[in-house]
Amino acid sequence: MSASRTEKGQVRVHIRWMIRRDMPEVLQTEQESFDFSWSEEDFLRCLRQRNCIGMVAEQGERVIGFMIYELHKQKLHILNFAVHPQFRRCDVGLQMVSKLIGKLSSHRRTRITLEVRESNLPAQMFFKDQGFRAVRVLRTFYEDSGEDAYLLQYCLGGEVLDEAVETANRIAQYEES
Repeated sequence: MSASRTEKGQVRVHIRWMIRRDMPEVLQTEQESFDFSWSEEDFLRCLRQRNCIGMVAEQGERVIGFMIYELHKQKLHILNFAVHPQFRRCDVGLQMVSKLIGKLSSHRRTRITLEVRESNLPAQMFFKDQGFRAVRVLRTFYEDSGEDAYLLQYCLGGEVLDEAVETANRIAQYEES
């Protein structure tokens, strides 16, 4: 067991802004994580946008996880998120999500959203464990495969803010009566 792992196999990381020299390790994690991975140009195009932010999880000098998210008026939206395969189930993702949740505010941005492929059960379970809930199915969301996605949402204080969920509940109540 390496010195950087705790007794339970957890890895402590430093989370910081992504910089240009992180790109080779970010791309390696991306390619080892997804069948339909982003290219370097995809990352750069996204990160050039004013409302787009990249963060990395670093252990020592090595980048072992990353997330790209957008700032919106009332929410944060995760565009891409991955942990290097060697460091999964070591709380790296948990630390990154906790950092993002810490950026929420009851006065401004109160929720985090993201899409997850229907076939990506590990990601669905990970985000469910962090308090995210599926609020919508997005049919044929992914252009590369035609696959459906689940829109997942985390709400500050556990509140459900999505009108689609409220509408679905009203429809269910109507159908029961």
